[in-house]
Amino acid sequence: MIMNNQYTHVTHTFKAVFDKESKILILGSVPSVKSREQGFFYMHPQNRFWKVLSVVFNDEDFLNKDIEIKKQALLKHKVSLYDVVESCDIIGSSDVSIKNVEYAYDVINAILNSGKIEKIILNGAKAAKLFDNSKSGYNISDNVQILKMPSTSPANAAYSIDKLTANWIKIL
Repeated sequence: MIMNNQYTHVTHTFKAVFDKESKILILGSVPSVKSREQGFFYMHPQNRFWKVLSVVFNDEDFLNKDIEIKKQALLKHKVSLYDVVESCDIIGSSDVSIKNVEYAYDVINAILNSGKIEKIILNGAKAAKLFDNSKSGYNISDNVQILKMPSTSPANAAYSIDKLTANWIKIL
């Protein structure tokens, strides 16, 4: 439920996590209010993203509160991370309210061109829809697998942590 119907124009303010060894690119839609406040991905305490990655990769570093440790865990497992949207108008953190989208073509193409991406993982239906709408703007090689995963957002109450993990294990 959207409590406040005030749109805010947001621009992605923190950098993608990737290096030339990255094999998996995980894309969300747009950072939540909490993520924008803290300057890093999936920082709402009820988002299950870091818990899911911790189980999938059997690595507790993903649960560390230190952002640098999270970044190092991503890179250790050859995972890159960004969002499909570079800027948009949004009400709070509500994906359904997203409008006036500018896609993150430059950043995503930089990741794709960096070398070894084999899989693109789309975190949730909105990220998948936005990616599909913008796919022609990306330099995706034919051998890259694209997987749509259920959202780790707390708004996706239909998926327990166990059900999420059972789906997300496919990224390996």
